[in-house]
Amino acid sequence: MAKEYGLLIISHVNEIATGLAKLIDQVAADVTVKTAGGTEDGEIGTSFDKINAVLDEFKEDKILAFYDLGSAKMNLEMAMEFSDKEIKLYETALIEGAYVAASLLQADVDLETIEAQLDPLVIKE
Repeated sequence: MAKEYGLLIISHVNEIATGLAKLIDQVAADVTVKTAGGTEDGEIGTSFDKINAVLDEFKEDKILAFYDLGSAKMNLEMAMEFSDKEIKLYETALIEGAYVAASLLQADVDLETIEAQLDPLVIKE
């Protein structure tokens, strides 16, 4: 599973996204993790263009995506419409959700089991 899926982290702050990727690398070194943090000019925010470009960098055709705040979700959803990748967007607590998914991918756990483990982390409205 680790080689079949990539993991995308989107945050309004580049350092949050890259820091989380660094943490995940400690438990899931075989999982491809890419980030789209902040705007193109290094400011706080998210960018459709940045997310779209990062999606194109994945060799994997299946992506598990995690984000921090609402506009990140909006930009990701727009990028998903332009991508030929199979992207699953998870509305979980960012750090915990991405960490759980990556560590389970590393352990070759199937997607159904991963999603069952993510379910308690889903943000309820």
